[in-house]
Amino acid sequence: MLDKRAQILLKTLIERYIAEGQPVGSRTLSRHAGLDLSPATIRNVMSDLEEMGFIASPHTSAGRVPTPLGYRFFVDSLLVVKQIGSGELHQLKDQLHPDNPQRVIQAASQLLSQLTNFAGIVMTPRRRALTFRQIEFLRLSEKRVLLIVVTPDGDVLNRILFTDRDYSPAELVSAANYINQNYSGHSLEDIRHRVHDELREIRQDMMGLMNAALEASNRAVAEGSEQYVISGERNLLAVRDLSQDMSRMRQLFELFEYKTSLVQILDLSLRGEGVQIFIGGESGVSAPDEVSVVTAPYKVSGEVVGTVGVIGPTRMAYDRIVPIVDVTAKLLSSALSQP
Repeated sequence: MLDKRAQILLKTLIERYIAEGQPVGSRTLSRHAGLDLSPATIRNVMSDLEEMGFIASPHTSAGRVPTPLGYRFFVDSLLVVKQIGSGELHQLKDQLHPDNPQRVIQAASQLLSQLTNFAGIVMTPRRRALTFRQIEFLRLSEKRVLLIVVTPDGDVLNRILFTDRDYSPAELVSAANYINQNYSGHSLEDIRHRVHDELREIRQDMMGLMNAALEASNRAVAEGSEQYVISGERNLLAVRDLSQDMSRMRQLFELFEYKTSLVQILDLSLRGEGVQIFIGGESGVSAPDEVSVVTAPYKVSGEVVGTVGVIGPTRMAYDRIVPIVDVTAKLLSSALSQP
């Protein structure tokens, strides 16, 4: 633990570095920290902070800059969050309308980017498990079967199944009757688990047909649904801390190219409460130390279904970004929960 004096100096150093982007020296800390300390005492405290890994000294300057560990201590223990500005709040409320779910998700991503000048990201709502009212199989040709799924709302999904063997019309009717009698009203994922449990009670050939049907139905639900919407990636090209090092920029844009890494960060946010801040590689993905992701989960009808966030440099104004992300998540929850 840091004593009060060291905390104040660390907080002041990080705030000055965020504001100015230059290594912070003892003279600057003496002016802004509000402590009656001699320059020698300030230098001693800074030396202790550097030894503990909270700050570092660039080779070209006598000043210090925060490390990822320093930022982590700052956002966990020292950050004082501001209230969101009235203009920003009005802009968010004005544009996050519950008229079209996909449109409101796109708008939230764009607003996060516009208000922060970084990249705004929104994980699209997780689709709930698909339940069905009725399933039918129609033989099209040898080893080709048309699957028809009717949902409880009356929606109809059609998919062609490529089977391992040729099924007769009587076998297809028998399989459909069995599924409808035993599983109607259940989710397809629930049926998958139950079918495997009941494997010994079901003929092996029918099992293969049912598995093909379940896999095709799940693919039908997932097809065409992007896992997240992102806006303003090019804003990061203007961030000096990132653009000065092309290897960092390459690493950052690989995050956008390989969706699994970003989805992993957003998945972590789904499990947490409120705003979370991931600094550098803390999320477990290959992110540069100079990049932070600020996220918050959003809900539909009380159930957490997705995440909103901002991707930017570690040298971002967290006191301003955190409330923007928090309010966006709450307004998106409200918009998507409207009947």
